[in-house]
Amino acid sequence: MSVLRYALSPRRRSESGPLSNVRFALAASDGCAHAFSDRVLVIAPSWVGDAILSEPLIAQLRRAGVEQPVDVVVPPWCGPVYARMHGVGRIIDNPAAHRQLALHARHALGVSLRANGYTHAYVLPNTWKSALVPYFARIPARIGYVGEARYGLLTEARRLDRKASPQLVTRYAALASGPRAVPDATPRPRLVANRENLRAAMQALRLSSERPVAILCPGAEFGPAKRWPVEHFAALAQRLADDGYAIWILGSPNDRAVAAALVAVLPSPALPVVDLTGRTDLGTAIDLMSVAALVVSNDSGLMHAAAAVDAPLVALFGSSSPAYTPPLSPAARIAKIDIACSPCFKRECPLGHFRCMRELSPELVYNLARVPVAIPPPDPPR
Repeated sequence: MSVLRYALSPRRRSESGPLSNVRFALAASDGCAHAFSDRVLVIAPSWVGDAILSEPLIAQLRRAGVEQPVDVVVPPWCGPVYARMHGVGRIIDNPAAHRQLALHARHALGVSLRANGYTHAYVLPNTWKSALVPYFARIPARIGYVGEARYGLLTEARRLDRKASPQLVTRYAALASGPRAVPDATPRPRLVANRENLRAAMQALRLSSERPVAILCPGAEFGPAKRWPVEHFAALAQRLADDGYAIWILGSPNDRAVAAALVAVLPSPALPVVDLTGRTDLGTAIDLMSVAALVVSNDSGLMHAAAAVDAPLVALFGSSSPAYTPPLSPAARIAKIDIACSPCFKRECPLGHFRCMRELSPELVYNLARVPVAIPPPDPPR
């Protein structure tokens, strides 16, 4: 199947609907007012979930007076996320692999960007190397958190107040305001599903939405401590199938093994389960989630994607914490049990018992999935 890597056209990405004729500017005393002609570059984070949580920053920049589409430097795997955000213009692949310095490649990219006339850069990762491209591009205002002692690389290196901004999404959005600004209510990330790509994917993958669709996301890139046991997913699939759901399993090629393990322990081989892991790109997975009647996901990028398209969601937390990176949607519910060692934020259970996920029962998750949620009306385009 041919898939669309960046599924929204530059024209669609730059649209901002009713806000396109409304020109906001932050107070000059706030230190971060933007002129309408400003050109902004964002250095995106490396994790898919974190990339989704950066969308409110771009929306805030538009409200702050930036009329030009915001360009982003992204790891290639995050490109489809930014293609589904309003207000994004050019999506530029980061030439350095994750954790790679690649100084020459970063320098070459920065030099190539000088002609674009960027006035501001927002550097979201906290690493020293992530600030190199806007420095080499000679962008006058380079804004981010101090992180790895990035004085000099950043022109405005802010100290993070973790108590004032406990959630990552708020930390990102706050960069669009001056350092003295008080954080507003937690913003909600929004992604725009590509309907044309969705129709093509449904046809190519021979999927049907005649029955309500429940999407299961059993993977998590960070490590096994974030993954609900496959036996629990299988038991839940049985309950949902009995209720009339069609079951789709979504994930990246790295999730194929855990998906295969899930399928292997299904109570009945006749269950209406379709394993789509590794058969879609990220953008198509996001588009498919927009038609789901239910998504059950570990704490992963796909969890944030489901929340950002307002899919009814049950988010599974064990080793990680919903206090830091929760799914930000009124249609989301948190499944978590309280034990002393959770959250530990480890890739594998350091105590070996994995109680935080093993004792999170399929019955509890099923009951949460049955709780009616009010799907919010679509927001006006940003």
